[in-house]
Amino acid sequence: MPVFKLSLKIFRKNWVAVSIYIFIFLGIAIAISANSVPEKSIGFSQEKAKVALISEEKTPLTDGFQKELSKSAVLIKLPDQTEKLQDALFFRKVTYILRIPKGFTQSVLSGGSMQMKKTVVPNSVDNAYVDLSVDQYWNLARIYAKHEPGISQQQLVNQLKTNLSGSTPVTIKAHEQAKTANSFSMYYFNFLAYTLSAALIMGVSTLMVVMNKRDIKRRNFCSPLRASSINGQLILANLLFALSAWAILILFCFILDSKSFGTQNMVYFLINSLLFTGSMTSLSYLIGNLMKNLNAMSAVCNVLTLGPCFISGVFVPQEFLNDTVLKIASFTPTYWYVQANTRIAKLTQFGWPELSPIIQSMALLLAFGAAFITVSLVVGKRKNLMNE
Repeated sequence: MPVFKLSLKIFRKNWVAVSIYIFIFLGIAIAISANSVPEKSIGFSQEKAKVALISEEKTPLTDGFQKELSKSAVLIKLPDQTEKLQDALFFRKVTYILRIPKGFTQSVLSGGSMQMKKTVVPNSVDNAYVDLSVDQYWNLARIYAKHEPGISQQQLVNQLKTNLSGSTPVTIKAHEQAKTANSFSMYYFNFLAYTLSAALIMGVSTLMVVMNKRDIKRRNFCSPLRASSINGQLILANLLFALSAWAILILFCFILDSKSFGTQNMVYFLINSLLFTGSMTSLSYLIGNLMKNLNAMSAVCNVLTLGPCFISGVFVPQEFLNDTVLKIASFTPTYWYVQANTRIAKLTQFGWPELSPIIQSMALLLAFGAAFITVSLVVGKRKNLMNE
């Protein structure tokens, strides 16, 4: 198989340029994919506001209140100076300033109406927890003082501590979703479109440009090999190169996110990426038949990879793109590849209603591949007739 061996030599000679695309852009894809994975909320934790508590009296009840308040807020010590308190509030060193006036404890015990003074940052959600804690403690103290007139402050503090020591467990129930939804794998397979497109265009197109040179083509036709055998060996070499590039990128995904390979979603990720590989190989084959020299290969590669990736949702999710942009992108295989990936990542059930949109996108990838091959054969046939 002389043509097949020659093709492999050309691939090996061009391997440095292809490997640069694979490994540099693979590194970029890994970095962006890792940073794109949102953090998962695994439980509930109450946000603590920064509170400055200024008490003008020191009683067992105010001391007990300070200890209880420290459970739901971060107490910040500040000097009782108006300017420093205002600065602390302005620069968000604290979001809540609470002042207990002198005589407040006695007012609570005797059923009086004296109030504490508070100064807060407007519209602060964290401060709502502080208000709840303050109201809960002092309202409960008023109830005890009203119904047990002879209770001492220390006894009241102990009773309040016992009553407020309980806690309610919070369980967060999330909707069932696929293990690969918003995972590293989904982002990785989306960014794989750029790396794979660049590698295939640089590899396959370069081979076809070299093999289509007039001297090499005439030499092949003068050989005892039939045209069908030459074309078959070329196709075999291109498929081997494409599968090798795909396998290398999938291997990296397995190394970095091996847990996702145990899911059923991963099967569809692999099928989708394989179909995209076939479609881009066909496009690369067509580009190689259309181009006459290698000087413009890098420019063509950048245009045909970066352009579709920008408008198809590889770098920016499709939901953030304009409808007009998406309509233009729908004329590229990259758009349908990314759309299928997004749907695959969200799969929790694998019935026909869930899989039909994905299969539709995959079918369009096949259609793109068939169209590119058809045009390539027409262009190749026309070139042969012109050479003759």
